[in-house]
Amino acid sequence: MLKQLRQDHANMARILHVLQLKQKTLARGERPNFQLIREVVDYILDYMAGFTLPLEEICTERLKSVAPESEAVTAQLSGDYRKLKARLSRLSRDIDMILMDVAIPMDKFAEDLHDYLDSHRTYLRDEREQLFPLIDNHFTDEDLERLASALPPKAASELERLQAAYPELYAELREEPDSISA
Repeated sequence: MLKQLRQDHANMARILHVLQLKQKTLARGERPNFQLIREVVDYILDYMAGFTLPLEEICTERLKSVAPESEAVTAQLSGDYRKLKARLSRLSRDIDMILMDVAIPMDKFAEDLHDYLDSHRTYLRDEREQLFPLIDNHFTDEDLERLASALPPKAASELERLQAAYPELYAELREEPDSISA
């Protein structure tokens, strides 16, 4: 299960890298492919709702019972998750406006996108450094099996779904080097 979580982090880092490339294009004053940005944002929002949130809820509940001292960490991660999701939702609304040819300040959008990317990478790092060790130290094999079975089934086949639902994003991911990290 931890191996799967680490793989999911690596995949998210690659997706964030694609988004960062688009942000850099925008910061240079060029027009990036906003439809691809839309696909990336939609994918991340779907992933957060279908995988990150259930994972966090399951881990938080289990850790409270076996390691009450973990409550500060899980509360911090939960708060960070809510802020991250709110930032991404604002970006999503801005992208909708851009795709409808509504004029919005591109420098502000580029700055918001940059800040979101920094926040998401920090969140991933905090999960790796704070949550994963708690899972590793306090979850039994049986707990990990229950955790795996409680997660949405789509989590196991996320790249296949990505390829079908977000073909342009998937094509960009395949062009990126495998050594991208968060």
